[in-house]
Amino acid sequence: MAFFEKFISETLGLTKFPPYLSTFYWAFLGFLLVHQVIAPVLSARWFPTAYAGKSKAAKNNWSIHVVSQVHVLIIVPYALYSILNEDADRSLDKAFGWDARVGYVHAIASGYFLWDTLDAIVNFIDPGFVAHGVACFFIYTMSYKPFVAYYGTRCLLWETSTFFLNNHWFLDKTGRTGTRAQLINGFFLLTSFFLVRIVYGGYISVNFLITLIEVKKEIPIAYTLVYGTGNVILQSLNWFWFYKMIAALRKRFGDNDQVKLTGADEIPTHINNGPPQPLPISEDRS
Repeated sequence: MAFFEKFISETLGLTKFPPYLSTFYWAFLGFLLVHQVIAPVLSARWFPTAYAGKSKAAKNNWSIHVVSQVHVLIIVPYALYSILNEDADRSLDKAFGWDARVGYVHAIASGYFLWDTLDAIVNFIDPGFVAHGVACFFIYTMSYKPFVAYYGTRCLLWETSTFFLNNHWFLDKTGRTGTRAQLINGFFLLTSFFLVRIVYGGYISVNFLITLIEVKKEIPIAYTLVYGTGNVILQSLNWFWFYKMIAALRKRFGDNDQVKLTGADEIPTHINNGPPQPLPISEDRS
C-alpha cells in the first residue's frame, strides 16, 4: 500500500490523493454494490412490470440510472457544503489552491467516474460513453495535483439538473409519460438546468477560461488547449441540450396527441457530468 501511495504521489504527481484513497475505494465499491446488487433487487420488487420482464441490457440501463441518482443525492449536497465552508481566501488561487474538504468530495466523484468508465467498457454500447467516463475520471483525479480543484467542486453542482433528468427517465419507463407528474418534473428540470448549467455554468466557464489564461505560462500547453477547448464544447452542448429539452417537452405537453417521443425529439437522458472536458458524448444508453 505504501508503494502504491508513493507511485500515485510521486510518479503520477497526484500529491494530494493518498489521504483520500480510502474514500475513493469505498465510493467505487459502494456504487458498484448499488449497481450490481441493491438496484436489481429493489427494482425487481418495487417495479416488477417496468423492470423484471426486461432484457439484460434494459435492466442494466435501469440500474445505471439508479446509481446516477444515488450519486447526485450524495455529491450535490456534499459539494455545496464544501463550497459554503471553504476558507475565505480559497478564491485567491483558483488554479493550484487546495482545501481538505475538496479531497473527500472529489474522491467520491472519482469513484463514481471509475465505476462509470468500467460499466461503459464491460457493457459497451458506444465509444462516447467510454470517452465520457475516462475524461471525467481523468479530470477529477488530476485535481489532486492539485489543478483547478476549485472549479471541479463547483461543476459538480451542475448535477442538480441530473436529479430531474433521471426522474424524467423513470417516469417514462414506468408508464407515466405525459402525466402531470412528468410535467411538474419537466418544469423543475428546465429551471434547474437553466440556472445551474446555463447561468451558473456560463459564469464558471468564463472564470475558468480566465484562470487558464492567467496561468498559461505555468502549465503545459496541452493543459491549456485540452481544458480550454473542452470548456467551450461543454458549454455549447449545454445550450444545445437545453434547446432539445424545451422542444421535447413542448411536443409532449402541447395540443397534439403525441406524448411519446423517440430519437432526435427525445429529451437526452445522459448528460455529461463534471468540469469542462475535451470530448462531447452520446446522449442515452437506452
